[in-house]
Amino acid sequence: MADMLNGIIIVNKEPGFTSNDVVAKMRGICRQKKVGHTGTLDPDATGVLPVCLGTGTKLCDMLTDKEKEYVTELLLGVTTDTQDISGTVLSERPVDVTEEQVREAVMSFLGAYDQIPPMYSALKVNGKKLYELAREGKEIERKARRVEILELEILEMKLPVVKIRVGCTKGTYIRTLCHDVGEKLGCGGTMKSLVRTKVGRFTLKQAHTLAEIEQIRDGSLGLESVVIPTEAAFAELRRVCVKPEADKLLLNGNAIPIASSLLLNSDVMPSGKKILTEVSISDGERIRVCTSDGKFLGVYEFAKAGGSLRPVKMFL
Repeated sequence: MADMLNGIIIVNKEPGFTSNDVVAKMRGICRQKKVGHTGTLDPDATGVLPVCLGTGTKLCDMLTDKEKEYVTELLLGVTTDTQDISGTVLSERPVDVTEEQVREAVMSFLGAYDQIPPMYSALKVNGKKLYELAREGKEIERKARRVEILELEILEMKLPVVKIRVGCTKGTYIRTLCHDVGEKLGCGGTMKSLVRTKVGRFTLKQAHTLAEIEQIRDGSLGLESVVIPTEAAFAELRRVCVKPEADKLLLNGNAIPIASSLLLNSDVMPSGKKILTEVSISDGERIRVCTSDGKFLGVYEFAKAGGSLRPVKMFL
């Protein structure tokens, strides 16, 4: 039996698939059960869906917290019950606005704002998903949630359609953003299309369709060639190795005392030689921790009060 794959494959999700559909298909392609996704993408939406494999499945909840980027098409003059064009049309109004008015309305959402989640969403209220209630014809009051639009760029404007690039924090509904822009303009709006172009540091350039992944599996390079190491998800954190005498503590997932200077910075010189130096850690700082021979094992956080590094997430 082939070894289990551990890490991340970036799937370019195609329309018509739910995120769970992608996971089911990836289980078949990878021939292993331990597969998970990192946050849902609407069936009609396309683009970046990081799929975690093996020990990488421990990343699933951590990657959902990452910032995301989308390219969406906003259709003005139409509202639907789902806030995208797959839904039932609720209203159609004339689009008597100028391009400048549209630009001002779109850009007014840059920054933090209170967004009311759509009824057709996977959020749970009293243990039941909102979309399940919506399908029963029920609409309940939803509390607004603070989200942040980090970047906004109008890529193209051919009224009544506006193409927008959006960078945002987790929990932001682009459908709702489109709806809110339409309401601000007084003509209504709905999401015509959505492509997720980025999740954290993972981009569309790294993504492969399910058919491509299957071809890669059967080719000479094999799936290992497109599996991104789990550690890559934490590239923004400092990488340190422990001294050999601390390897056992690390392999057992134990806290590592700082007092005995067990941590070493690992820098590779152009010649390939490693320069190892003792490092100081700030209180509350998170770092990537590796064995003395450089194998990544987990993310640790320094607690000054206890004088030790404590495991946040292990990838043994």
